[in-house]
Amino acid sequence: MTGSLVGSTGRVTGKTGAGLVGEVLVHVRERQGTEAFLAYLAVPGDPLPVGSQVVVVEYQPPRTVYVAPLLG
Repeated sequence: MTGSLVGSTGRVTGKTGAGLVGEVLVHVRERQGTEAFLAYLAVPGDPLPVGSQVVVVEYQPPRTVYVAPLLG
């Protein structure tokens, strides 16, 4: 799963923001399911509340992702 999460979409399940380690559920194509990851903001900005849609911009094994809001 090295790097394969980049570009995947998910949903915030634990508030993510500056100084906060949040949680997101991300669809993992390789495993055909959804998994929880620790999440950090990829770019400093406003916190992402629970329920926000995000895209993974960086993956650090085993369970950490950096996310940005999904626009559109």
